[in-house]
Amino acid sequence: MKLNVNFRELKRLNSHEPQRANPGKTPIQILHEYGTRSGNLPVYLMEKAEGEAHQPCFVFSVTVGDVSCMGQGPSKKAAKHQAAEAALNILQIDAGTVNIPVKSESNGVVAETNNHPNSVGILQELALQRGWRLPEYTVLMEAGPPHKREFTVTCRMESLSEKAVGNSKKAAKKAAAEKIVAKLQSLSGCSEITWTPQPSVRFENLRNSSAEKMSLLRRNPLSIPNTDYIQMMLELSKEQGFEVTYFDIDELTVNGQYQCLAELSTSPVTVCHGTGISCSNAHNDAAHSALQYIKIMASIK
Repeated sequence: MKLNVNFRELKRLNSHEPQRANPGKTPIQILHEYGTRSGNLPVYLMEKAEGEAHQPCFVFSVTVGDVSCMGQGPSKKAAKHQAAEAALNILQIDAGTVNIPVKSESNGVVAETNNHPNSVGILQELALQRGWRLPEYTVLMEAGPPHKREFTVTCRMESLSEKAVGNSKKAAKKAAAEKIVAKLQSLSGCSEITWTPQPSVRFENLRNSSAEKMSLLRRNPLSIPNTDYIQMMLELSKEQGFEVTYFDIDELTVNGQYQCLAELSTSPVTVCHGTGISCSNAHNDAAHSALQYIKIMASIK
């Protein structure tokens, strides 16, 4: 049975918990060490993202074995840290003071990779070994009656993104991770993964760019009615060498509008929010917000 920690309980635990023994390690790093040694790698899932582009709020869950905790914060990293901290409190883990049990190989991740590869674990280890960003899972949609729920989850790793459907969040995450592993093998041309991501585009590069689409963005206003901002963003991203991914939020605004996040694979990663009377309108609004942000950032001297 899973243990769930709500935000009030999280604040209570954090307010009474002493400073960790090893201040040089983050909760995410400590929890990953526990997961590696116990055979239950932590898996983070973005449950919700809301708020304006300048003041977003992210909600993440982390699952480690039978323990599942939540965290929220103004950035994805902060929300993950809070979720990891809550899990460490439940597991009563303090870096350097607790002996973490090590599962036998027959019960751990290694055994699971023999016939049915644990793609979630494979992606996590791959990211840590090669210094990539950890894979990120986002719940896009929940549908169906209570006895037959269906979850749609996106797995994002560097510039790659895949989504899958399952009868539980865990099953959908695993299926999405399997698609990413298959894509990595396809891009590598063999079962051994040799693919490497393109370097992230920094805002300094955008400021110094004199390419056509960037120059047009600087000169022209972003207030012309009926403009296809999605296409404009696509052309700009291809010119500048970054990826754009749209994530639909499975929750309407208080006014009944659809919501969407546009994530740009820049360095740092840029996430902008959009709303509209339809999914496509929400995408267009998110692309508009992202273009406005780039226009401002690319004009700063």
